[in-house]
This record gives sequence, C-alpha cells and structure tokens, in this order.
Amino acid sequence: MTKPDPRRIVQPMPTARTAEPPALHTRALNDLAFIRQTMERATAFTAVPGWGGIAMGLTALAAAALAGLQPTPGRWLGVWLAEAVVAMTIGAGALGLKARRSGTPLWTRPARQFLFSYLPPIVAGAVLTVALARADLVWLLPGTWLLLYGAGIVTGGAFSVRVVPAMGLGFMALGALAVLEPDWGDPLLAAGFGGLHIVFGWIIARRYGG
Repeated sequence: MTKPDPRRIVQPMPTARTAEPPALHTRALNDLAFIRQTMERATAFTAVPGWGGIAMGLTALAAAALAGLQPTPGRWLGVWLAEAVVAMTIGAGALGLKARRSGTPLWTRPARQFLFSYLPPIVAGAVLTVALARADLVWLLPGTWLLLYGAGIVTGGAFSVRVVPAMGLGFMALGALAVLEPDWGDPLLAAGFGGLHIVFGWIIARRYGG
C-alpha cells in the first residue's frame, strides 16, 4: 500500500475564533459584588417595623398638638413622656409581630448589634431628660430628644436596611435645628417623631415586608 502524499493531505478549515472568557479581574469583581450583597442581606436586621413606625408617627402628631395647648412646662413634659411610653409600646409590639411573621429570630447577631447600638443614646436621652427638667431647661428637651433618638437610629441602623440610618440622620438634622431655634420645639417634634416616622415607615413597610 502506498503512503499518502503529505502534500495532498487536506488541511481542516479554520473555525471561527471562540469568544474569549471574561478577564480574570472582571470575574473576581463580579464574584465579590455578589458575595457582598449576600452578606449584607444575611447580616441586616430586617425586622424594623414599618407599619409600627406609621402608628408611632400618628400618635406623635396627636401628642404635638396636645402638648402645644398645655399651660405649664411640667404639663407639656407630661404629655410627651406619655407619648414616649405609648410609642415604645407600639414599636415593641410591631417589632415582635413583624419578626414572628417573617420568621426572623429576635436574638440573632444582627438583632443584638442593632439593639446594643440603638439603646445607649436612648438611655442617655432619658438621663438628660431628668437632668434638664430638674434644672428648668425644658426648652432644650426637643433638640435633645431628636438628636439622641436620631443618633440611636443611625448607629442601630448600621446593622439594618439602608433606609433606617437615613431616617436617623433626618432626626439629627431636626434636632440641631431645635437646639438653634427652641421656639420651634413642638413643630419640629411633630416633623420628626410624626412626619419622619410616617414617611420612612411607609417606605420600610412597602419595601421590606411590613
């Protein structure tokens, strides 16, 4: 048998060049973005109650209207302290209800981080309330409350969804204005504890499950 002539061997036709795989650094960046988003969802405390915030805002608007009618600083303070108790009760109840409905445990690491970051400014606000009331500096209370409540929301919100610390910054801005303009105390309290709670509560309820 004769051997085939190498010169007559048909060479295969060149095929179209296959698309090059994505560059290594591009794939790495995409993977890191996915991992970061997954970790953010896993570590965020999402049981912040939106509908509860709306209810708290409505009671704060009523308290602001009632407080403005009081003839003495003591009675004014009594109205707002009663509102604080009502709001805390609503908030705690709404938090527990949302956590139960969504299956979110209330003592996970994100929940503890949220709680332990949120509480210190609130406790500081309670102590300063007593001190300022005893010193007859009630006019400083609106700014103090808004600033420290906002600080608690910002620090606790670092472990929650992004809209929460944004709400806290809004409270702090109103608090700074209340310190500079103490005559606007009740309107600014209404704008903060009423308006901001309602607006951001609606956003949280619509985007984050109630």
